[in-house]
Amino acid sequence: MKKLWDISPPISTDSPLFPGDTAYSQQWTATLAPGCPVNISAITMSPHIGAHADAPLHYGAEAPSIGQVDLLPYLGPCRVIHAIGRGPLIRPEHLNHAIAALPPRVLVRTCSQAPTAWSPEFSAFAPETITWLADLGVRLIGIDSQSVDPADSKTLDSHQQLLRLDLRVLENLVLDDIAAGDYELIALPLKLMHADASPVRAVLREL
Repeated sequence: MKKLWDISPPISTDSPLFPGDTAYSQQWTATLAPGCPVNISAITMSPHIGAHADAPLHYGAEAPSIGQVDLLPYLGPCRVIHAIGRGPLIRPEHLNHAIAALPPRVLVRTCSQAPTAWSPEFSAFAPETITWLADLGVRLIGIDSQSVDPADSKTLDSHQQLLRLDLRVLENLVLDDIAAGDYELIALPLKLMHADASPVRAVLREL
């Protein structure tokens, strides 16, 4: 059996939440009891809680929803690149050491420990880094912070580069125990036909 690494944070009422997002909540609509053979719950949450895939619809009017995008970018060879403590923006020079024979999926570890509480102090991608990775053949990028743009950005320049270049993105990954190197990524979004994002159970598998 090939080794698996779960790179998804737990989702609960304690999950870090981008200001304004809908927190996770759960209600039981049926419980095991005489005359009721099952437990059934209803959940409410933003699709941006935990490890998730943004849809182009998240940052582009009339762009595809997450249920409309191709699954291929979310499954296959990827490279984890460490760029820990590089400041608020990850730039090409922070990744340049690991681009030889680059696969089409790149996950960037920016911190020594994934956040367990909301903080606006996290690393994001500089827009030119997304362009540079796309020019190298990358089709999906991932990051262990809450967003590919800074928390206070109103223009979402990096998201807009994703839209322009038709790249896919994963956010809120947990890469704390992941060594730099190559893996197989498995992080399929749900087929939510009208949603701007989807939770994923993101895992890495040894090649």
